[in-house]
Amino acid sequence: MGKNGKRVITILLAGCLIAVALPRTVDLDQLYAASGTSDISTTTDLRQTLLTAMSQRTEELVFTYKGDVKGLKKQLQSSIDEAMTSDPYIQYTVKSYAFNYKGSNVSAEVHVNLSYRETKEQTDYVNRKVTSVLKEIIAPGMTNHEKVKAIHDWIVLNLAYDTTLQKYTAYDGLVTGSTVCQGYSLLAYRMLERVGIDNRIVEGTAGDQLHAWNIVKLDGKWYHMDTTWDDPTPDRKGKVSHNYYLLSDDEMARDHIWSGKGKYPAAADPYRKALQTLMQTGGSKAAAYQKLYHTLEYSLYDEKDAISGHSALETKVQNVLKDGGTTFTFRYKGTESGLVEDLQHLYQLGMKSISYYVSKMEDTTDLRVKINWTL
Repeated sequence: MGKNGKRVITILLAGCLIAVALPRTVDLDQLYAASGTSDISTTTDLRQTLLTAMSQRTEELVFTYKGDVKGLKKQLQSSIDEAMTSDPYIQYTVKSYAFNYKGSNVSAEVHVNLSYRETKEQTDYVNRKVTSVLKEIIAPGMTNHEKVKAIHDWIVLNLAYDTTLQKYTAYDGLVTGSTVCQGYSLLAYRMLERVGIDNRIVEGTAGDQLHAWNIVKLDGKWYHMDTTWDDPTPDRKGKVSHNYYLLSDDEMARDHIWSGKGKYPAAADPYRKALQTLMQTGGSKAAAYQKLYHTLEYSLYDEKDAISGHSALETKVQNVLKDGGTTFTFRYKGTESGLVEDLQHLYQLGMKSISYYVSKMEDTTDLRVKINWTL
């Protein structure tokens, strides 16, 4: 707390609206004029034809289906669903679709109409931009753990949340600088995919709003990653939070809700435990894992490093000052009123103003504290 007695309030993070693509009414009796048709007779061919059309952002697809037309409606619906879910980027780029057909018991002419939130040219731009950015932020010899963090931080630093709730795509985010959670998660999906890291997009709710984020696979284990909620609203240039970085199901479930079991992989273990193991067994990369461990402030979970009393706090802050630092995060054993008293002693170190952010340490009675100061 500064001399004027003002307290810094924790920054609120925005929720997100997901654009849900719903099929329009199917008119089974409508017949279009046949033109440019091709024959399809197997479920595999049907699914691949639809996926290719979606990939090319085709708006009207016409073909002849040869087979049991009696079950065609169900087969078309399941094939469209399978084509979309096979590529999450396509799934959340398709805005709406409709299909109709007419024919005999063994043959039918099928029309599929699709609309998209992102054109083929816009998606091509996203792919080129992703390739360019990855060349800048991914260095030779990086571990997958380092790659995930580099991608997470770049997205948070270069995007802002669209408070108008009008921008849904990765293209919007890259070109205009802002998008909603769907755009954040799509960009994260594409960037992670391009460096060979398996990930998926999760649908759920957070902050009483529809929301989307990623679930990422590292060394055979899955973790939640919410780049939207790690980006404060209003946007703060140059600031990156890791409060929602690689969380377990239990950690994420504190304020995020998603669909039932089985739809998404389980994220069973805290990421900090994986890093602790890698720090011990990582060989030549052990130092890199240790750097990640401290950057993500996992050392706060070591109770022996908790600070109690102004003397211990002054010693720690003096070490930060020697390195030219102006911020310090620590675990505090005590009450917030006791913290305020201890912070007053820091003015003896020549500080002009001090601000602090405070929250509860998970599963403890201690406080997580971040202080900033000017000299």
